[in-house]
Amino acid sequence: MYVILLCSLVAFAIILDRIWCLRRGKVIPSSLVSSVNELLIRRQYNDAVFLCQDGQNSAARLIKQGLKMIGQSRLVFKDAMEESGRRESLYLSSHLELLGVIASISPLLGLLGTVSGMINAFGAVAQAGLGNPGLLAGGIGQALLTTAAGLVVAIPTMVIHRILVGRVETLTTDLEDLGSDLLEALSAPELPAPAPRQVTK
Repeated sequence: MYVILLCSLVAFAIILDRIWCLRRGKVIPSSLVSSVNELLIRRQYNDAVFLCQDGQNSAARLIKQGLKMIGQSRLVFKDAMEESGRRESLYLSSHLELLGVIASISPLLGLLGTVSGMINAFGAVAQAGLGNPGLLAGGIGQALLTTAAGLVVAIPTMVIHRILVGRVETLTTDLEDLGSDLLEALSAPELPAPAPRQVTK
């Protein structure tokens, strides 16, 4: 029960942290994106860099990386944007793996507690004899509490974990779209391949 209680506290802390950090307004502030778009249209790149200088959100860090790659070829620019997007995706999904582990092991911890309690209950009955059936019933009922506690922790944790994973996927897709827009706006056009030389005989 103590281990299940500890798991519930850790899961609660992770859920609060991820709900706070995965707000769309915190990850991709619409005001920042609009301001940067206006600056890019006016080609005020230094002002756009200054606007993203603090890097307090994923969009600012992604835009800042894109502004560093101004003038690079599309291939180099695309690779840099994809690498930055992977870093932001890992940041957004941090601790979610631990949350999934807690959702998976909580029922098993409850089952382990139940099995342990059943062993103790039957051991007590073996010593006291079958003259008191209430002793066995009370021991079994107490042992089953750990299974119930494990399920109480696991079920909401698993549901919230799935919701948070879906939110991370949505935000990652939006960041990819933002990176694609930067790619089109800031990357240098690809040079055409040189025409083959005519071999004169």
